[in-house]
Amino acid sequence: MIEIEIKDINNNSKGKIELSEAIFGSAASESVVHTAVVSYLANQRQGTSATKTKGKVRGGGRKPYKQKKTGRARAGSIRSPIWKGGGVVFGPQPRDYSIKLTKNMRRVALSKALTMKLSDGEVAVLDSISMEKANTKEMASILKNMGFSRKTVLIVLPETQASEKYKNVLFSVRNIPVADIIRVSDLNAYHIAVFDYIIFTKDAILNLHSRLQGVIEAGTDEDNLRYN
Repeated sequence: MIEIEIKDINNNSKGKIELSEAIFGSAASESVVHTAVVSYLANQRQGTSATKTKGKVRGGGRKPYKQKKTGRARAGSIRSPIWKGGGVVFGPQPRDYSIKLTKNMRRVALSKALTMKLSDGEVAVLDSISMEKANTKEMASILKNMGFSRKTVLIVLPETQASEKYKNVLFSVRNIPVADIIRVSDLNAYHIAVFDYIIFTKDAILNLHSRLQGVIEAGTDEDNLRYN
């Protein structure tokens, strides 16, 4: 088991929490995390860019001039790619950029990313975080007390993020450029990699622990975690 210190919003120790070494102490693997990050970024691409080919450009149904005795090259349409206003040759067309990973692959990659982040001392656990009213200045002060004032920070909340308990926290974080907030169910390897520090609430990290434990302990072949 791995012990992680729990702190309050004033950076005071509130005890420790024990987590499975299979999840937070597995062998680091940059290649597995890289695969998950590339997959996530590829899946964000819309793939909707498109140009019109000769057959899609409006007009050009009439032959512009007769075939012979004009001294000009033969032409069958004013929408040929060599004419102004004509179609585009080999231009981009709608396509699917997605790189699919199985659920187990994504969870193993998340575990590897968490392991690397924890080994670098870039994971913190809060006993709880709540605010009576939305206050960006107060939230910035909390991050400063924890030593994260000049770092990019991701705050991970449990599934009840939409509840009234975390409503003011969400409103307070969204005006801080270097900070963001996410539900634990939406967390993936990309989020772990792109932020300098990850702050979990105690409930959030326990939720994540229970979600990953069964998959990680069952074992997954890392050779299958790389796309072709």
